[in-house]
Amino acid sequence: MESLTNRKKVLEQKPMNFIERLYLPAIVKGMAITFKHMFKKKETIHYPEKTREFSINYRGMHSLKRDEQGRERCTACGLCALSCPAEAISMIAAERKEDEMHLYREEKYAAVYEINMLRCIFCGLCEEACPKEAIYLDGNIVPADYLRRNFIYGKDKLVEPTLT
Repeated sequence: MESLTNRKKVLEQKPMNFIERLYLPAIVKGMAITFKHMFKKKETIHYPEKTREFSINYRGMHSLKRDEQGRERCTACGLCALSCPAEAISMIAAERKEDEMHLYREEKYAAVYEINMLRCIFCGLCEEACPKEAIYLDGNIVPADYLRRNFIYGKDKLVEPTLT
């Protein structure tokens, strides 16, 4: 019984005085915050003439990297697709032909590699799961478009260009 009465005492509030009932301190406090923000310098960036600086841990558009000889690093192991919580990555693996084997160490490669940018949540788990360090989220912002099919990025948009 005593614990109930102790709880009742904790829940009781002291009565408001006359000034508090007018809510004058709360109104003055709110107006002070409003005026403080009214006279601050605006954080406007005149895009596209000027662009915002991104932080070092920014996750942009995906890119498939190449090795030192200009070959694609992806061996179609599928770990990036398995680690993707949004199931945005799909790939089809293929085996290299006999005449290509002397150029490459791995016998498998990704014949088709697609990322659905509308499903991607840019979490970076695909980047962490890749054992060959083939995929990175280091590109720019994904550009806007009107058609859904234009947001499915294949190897033509993902693989970085060769340095020749």
